[in-house]
Amino acid sequence: MSLAAPNEVVTRALLRQVNVPGLERPAALITLDNGFDHTKPNTFGPAGLASLDEAISAALAADPAFIAVTGKPYIFCVGADITGLPLLADRAQALEIGRLGHRVFARLKDSGIPTFAFVNGAAMGGGLELALHCHYRTLSAGATALALPEVSLGLIPGWGGTQLLPNLIGIPAATQVIIQNPLMQNKMLKPKQAAELGIADVLLEPADFLERSLDWAAGVVRGEVTVTRPEVDKDMWAGVLYFARQTLDQRLHGAVPAAYRALDLLETAKDADFATGTAAEDEALADLVFSEELRSGLYAFDLVQRRAKRPAGAPDKGLARPVTKVGIVGAGLMASQLALLFARRLQVPVVLTDLDQARVDKGVGYVHAQIEKAVSKGRMDKRTAAKLYGLVSGSIDKSAFADADFVIEAVFEDLTVKKQVWAELEKIVKPEAVLATNTSSLSVTAMAEELAHPERVVGFHFFNPVAVLPLLEIVRGERTDDATLATAFAVGKQLKKSCVLVKDAPAFVVNRLLTRFLGAVFAAVDAGTPLEVANRALDPLGLPMRPLALLQLVGPAVAYHVGGTLHAEFPDRFGVSENLKRIADSGQPIVVDDEINAEVAKLLVVGDQPLTEEQVRTNALDALAQEIRLMLDEGVVAEAQDIDLCLILGAGWPFHLGGVTPYLDRTGTSERVTGQRFLPPGAASLAG
Repeated sequence: MSLAAPNEVVTRALLRQVNVPGLERPAALITLDNGFDHTKPNTFGPAGLASLDEAISAALAADPAFIAVTGKPYIFCVGADITGLPLLADRAQALEIGRLGHRVFARLKDSGIPTFAFVNGAAMGGGLELALHCHYRTLSAGATALALPEVSLGLIPGWGGTQLLPNLIGIPAATQVIIQNPLMQNKMLKPKQAAELGIADVLLEPADFLERSLDWAAGVVRGEVTVTRPEVDKDMWAGVLYFARQTLDQRLHGAVPAAYRALDLLETAKDADFATGTAAEDEALADLVFSEELRSGLYAFDLVQRRAKRPAGAPDKGLARPVTKVGIVGAGLMASQLALLFARRLQVPVVLTDLDQARVDKGVGYVHAQIEKAVSKGRMDKRTAAKLYGLVSGSIDKSAFADADFVIEAVFEDLTVKKQVWAELEKIVKPEAVLATNTSSLSVTAMAEELAHPERVVGFHFFNPVAVLPLLEIVRGERTDDATLATAFAVGKQLKKSCVLVKDAPAFVVNRLLTRFLGAVFAAVDAGTPLEVANRALDPLGLPMRPLALLQLVGPAVAYHVGGTLHAEFPDRFGVSENLKRIADSGQPIVVDDEINAEVAKLLVVGDQPLTEEQVRTNALDALAQEIRLMLDEGVVAEAQDIDLCLILGAGWPFHLGGVTPYLDRTGTSERVTGQRFLPPGAASLAG
């Protein structure tokens, strides 16, 4: 059976002998390198595994003092080459991929010669599993990412991770790394965290990391360095997994099969021998490779890793103007968050303005407090903090914006107020300055229509919390010119945001879809559906939060306002719920400790036509399918892929749904509601 992957970027295992002081025989050092710089990380496909196999054979034949595996600069290895997974023809091939990785990696585990992993950079998935097979591990404090992220894609760690990790660091920590972290926006471990968990035996500074690692390894071989690892407590094993399964049921309701298979494998790891455990991994991997959830996960991964870095429709970046100073209109919480982000990423002066000195001082004070907090937690050094203190300032005089190249407003969401802001500022700022609005739903075109230079106004819609959510909707008004748009994209990239070009349409992408989605759920409540039933209706999708919790996060008042804006534009599809207004006016939380607030339920005036959970779910998904088709027909974004990217990055919708359009396609919702699929067969699903 051939496992050759035609498009594999082969990671070579390059072997060399290294003389280490204090050792009679040289060490064998295997360096993983695919021939590219750090922007194309090392991965393992069939040919890469074969190269590693050959290098291990040659190393063992040389009878070295020890064998060590490391990576090219900044990268250890980020795991299997997942681009080859859709090319597997049948389950037998998937089984063989799992077995091949296990066979090659096990040679390091079973070696009679000491083996070391010198984890010099990013180590994820199969890369981290390779390191776990080695007898000892050093870790660079400069490594950028450490994780077993497979569950987020719809897979399991399939090359020994589910068996080795819990028996190294204990079942609570292993469950966190293998299941919890991937399901929390694919959370990565920092080197210090990995070392504290016991994944690494020693944490070394990046400078001279290889030399330090060789010296440390030599100390181990000579018996001068003793590595002690705490005994794993197996008495708590069943209890931890029972709690983890309950948590998954409450959150995912069976929507992510990979998470449950990972739990099963962790259970196996308690008592099974390694061969039995890895054979179970092979079977699980083979099953999941041919699941719809994996295909959606791979599609979503590709969107985040590739499409997000090459925004569809973005103008030539050569048109972008330099930005040497930023102005922010407003000094509230959103404006203060923006000030800190711009100062940290652009490293240019940032000035906040507001109506009075007290508000300005509060805004600047917030920025300074966040800087101090970062220093106290070790996330920022004092030198960087001192620089940021000097970059962020405030003023009640908007003439402070006279030399700014980029001015963004974060004032009250009212068109009249925003137009007044721009009319005043246009008389102050220089002619080529970009004027950006952080509006979440208002028309950028209408905001600019009375200006002398409407071509320099652009939408720059962030998502809250600004520092966390990576999406930035960049909105082109009818008269926004290419230079303004190019500058907006360049600034967005500097801010390390994933930018999506959006047409100037009501509420743009995320807010429009979430409002339609929540509107369908709340319409069921208005009709008489109990809040508890409506809230549970979407559980089978495994969304990051239930509808009413999302509504509470957004804020009922904000949701009511955005809903009103959309109702004015599309009254046939977006209703106005008086019950939502009642909740907003009451100031009461809808959900308390994951339970519906009984006091809120008493406020509602409802009909006598309650819906079932299935009916609520169908209505909500039908509404999404219809709205997405209309948005694509209107040209709000270039393609369905941009809709999915926005929901993943701006609303935290999971990879196993592929955002949303793959799920709507595979459930038949797309064709039933709109008469056609959003994506071609095989694009984010099993072909056929």
